[in-house]
Amino acid sequence: MKRHITEEVQPMEQEREVATGENDGARKIGEVILDLQNISLSFGGVKALTDISFNVREHEIRAIIGPNGAGKSSMINVINGVYHPQKGNIVFRGEQRHSMHPSKVARQGIARTFQNIALFKGMTVLDNIMTGRNTKMHSSFLANAIWWGSARKEEILHRHKVEEVIDFLEIQHIRKTPVGRLPYGLQKRVELARALAAEPDMLLLDEPMAGMNVEEKQDMCRFILDVNEQFGTTIVLIEHDMGVVMDISDRVVVLDYGKKIGDGTPDEVMANPEVIKAYLGTSH
Repeated sequence: MKRHITEEVQPMEQEREVATGENDGARKIGEVILDLQNISLSFGGVKALTDISFNVREHEIRAIIGPNGAGKSSMINVINGVYHPQKGNIVFRGEQRHSMHPSKVARQGIARTFQNIALFKGMTVLDNIMTGRNTKMHSSFLANAIWWGSARKEEILHRHKVEEVIDFLEIQHIRKTPVGRLPYGLQKRVELARALAAEPDMLLLDEPMAGMNVEEKQDMCRFILDVNEQFGTTIVLIEHDMGVVMDISDRVVVLDYGKKIGDGTPDEVMANPEVIKAYLGTSH
């Protein structure tokens, strides 16, 4: 039941399957690094998530899918500390987390993009991406104010890393352009760049291809696969385009009305009767 949204995505998937083969050392799916155990989240009398458990393995692309209102974004917000579940445990790299602030989660190596673009529209592309280096900066406020000594050396180092990300995502031509002047697809790419500037071990992508045309989706698929393969970054992805999900994901967890109804490889999920019912709108 697996399908490809474009001819250009298909060869990338074939290359990726070779890279993950047992006899190839280029890319290996590792041990579990994030374990979500019996997560329940409520807002007043509204249950957003109910007793959900799944895990994420190192270096994999783990997709979270489901109809609108299924609880996907709520789950991402739980992972990066925006929401604190009333029940359940979150274990990241063997350490159990309790009510962590998003900034601490970021320092642990988890970065994210947002469903609605969250960039500084009046700032240039370069300056927006530089904000992604915030957790890596250690110079004092005074040193930064006079821009001397260690502060100057540190900024040069961070600027070098940002330029690498700009080259990687092929946005050199817009590096000095204010973000508010860019088309939607490029703004999405800039947001990805800002997240990558933090050099995350795990990247959370909340509908990175929402609102894009076919060409823009092709580009974003390519960049996501490149980030995963070249940097070894673990990716947790929310996406509504099932063709994209089936093409690039290693495993998929399916939510519906805040409950888990499926979990497995793309082929296993597509063959799951509960998943089929949910997407056909006949489960209730």
